[in-house]
Amino acid sequence: MFRGLLADADDVTGIALCSTVPSVLREMRTMLDRYYGDVTTVIVEPGTKTGVPVLTDNPKEVGADRIVNTIAAHHLYGGPCIVVDFGTSTNLDVVSAKGEFLGGALAPGIEISLDALASRAAQLRKVELVAPRSVIGKNTVEALQSGALYGFAGQVDGLVDRIIEEIGDVTAVIATGGLAPIVVPESQTITHHEPDLTLVGLRLVFEKNVD
Repeated sequence: MFRGLLADADDVTGIALCSTVPSVLREMRTMLDRYYGDVTTVIVEPGTKTGVPVLTDNPKEVGADRIVNTIAAHHLYGGPCIVVDFGTSTNLDVVSAKGEFLGGALAPGIEISLDALASRAAQLRKVELVAPRSVIGKNTVEALQSGALYGFAGQVDGLVDRIIEEIGDVTAVIATGGLAPIVVPESQTITHHEPDLTLVGLRLVFEKNVD
């Protein structure tokens, strides 16, 4: 798959990788050893030089993606700032003015929540995540779309407001992740959308470890 994706690219000169799924990380290590063994590789894990102090109770339990997003957000926008990553879970990560990872909030992701609802409620089903005609849904599909779209936007806004109450004003609230384009237009607190935030962070970590 990767050879196909990179078929038209120049020769690969470096690889940066992070994953929070142990089974995927094992497979990726095997692939890199077998097919890209002569390429400089940086895997983001405990002990990798990132330049991000992790100020939590147990730094080793913080996902590599959150650290990578932190370094990218601080590089692009300074701090303090907040990263909102819309993925399997919805992560809100707080970055200090010095680029430290302060912690954050984790909530069930939008798709996981809809899947759970569809599997546990006989009369409800998974729906396309698009804006309904109005907040007041006139049918089951629209009601689900309203609850998911505006509900998750409101959840993010509420958490962002509470975080700002604790740390003061922020330079930016940055959204990333696959579902960010759906929620960003409905959020009142997100100020920037960076689809490639994690990739920017991976590049920065790679440069820190090979220079």
